[in-house]
Order: sequence, then C-alpha cells, then structure tokens
Amino acid sequence: MSKGFQIAAGATAIALLLGWYGWSQLEDGSTFSYYQSLEEFLLSSEIGEHARVHGYVAEGSIQRDVPGRQVLFVVQESPPHAGGDGGARLDVIFTSLETPDLFKGGAEVVVEGRQLGGAGNRRFEADKVFAKCPSKFEGSQSDPTRSAALD
Repeated sequence: MSKGFQIAAGATAIALLLGWYGWSQLEDGSTFSYYQSLEEFLLSSEIGEHARVHGYVAEGSIQRDVPGRQVLFVVQESPPHAGGDGGARLDVIFTSLETPDLFKGGAEVVVEGRQLGGAGNRRFEADKVFAKCPSKFEGSQSDPTRSAALD
C-alpha cells in the first residue's frame, strides 16, 4: 500500500467520524445550549433529569447548613435590582459549603444538578454553582459632551 493511499484513507476515516458525531448531536433536535433559563427549566424538566439552570440568587435567601454540609438558596428568573417580584423561583440545595467567591444575594448564577420533587414541591439539588462576574467591566455608552471636552 502506498503512503499516499494510507494518508487519504486515514483522512477519510477521520472526516467520516467527525461527520457522524456532528450528525448524531443534531439528530434529536437538541440545541447547543450551555444552560436553560429558569422559565424553560420549569416548563420542560422531569424529576431526576440532569440540567443547568440560569438565574439570580434571591436577596436574603442564602442559608448555610454547616452540620448538613449544604447551602440552601432560592434562584429567581430576573435580577433583584430590576424590581418586581423576580419572576419564577426555584429552591436550590447545593451539596457543598464551598461556594464561588462571587456567590451572594443578587448574583447571576448557573446551577448544575437535578430536579427533586414534583410540580407542587420543586427543589433542585445542585452539584455545581457557577457565579458570573459582575458586568461592571463592560464598556459604557460614550458621553458626547465628555469626548468634546477632551478634544
């Protein structure tokens, strides 16, 4: 067998495997979403199903159960600083005391774990909690009066 044929056969096999993998990921109609919004999760989840859910920690809801080695808190749909009732809510049990540094009331979080309980008693057991860095580092709108003063 010539060296060129071996290279072509190997490249074809790799291309076929990558194509099969991509097709199998799209076959069931799923999307490549890192997480679901809280509202999406509440509408579509089943008990025991693994999920990642995005939301905001409700102000004053964090309770640390040191003997039980867990943290209890509530995740709500909209940020607390936006006003209103916060939208949909989900009770979360985080099975560790080691929370991210940015974890606090009002923080934007993604919780990863599974749903416990039925529709009347929805709880979420989180294995991981990810807290988002505050958006204070994003660029601000330019002020035309300030830019004119700098010229």
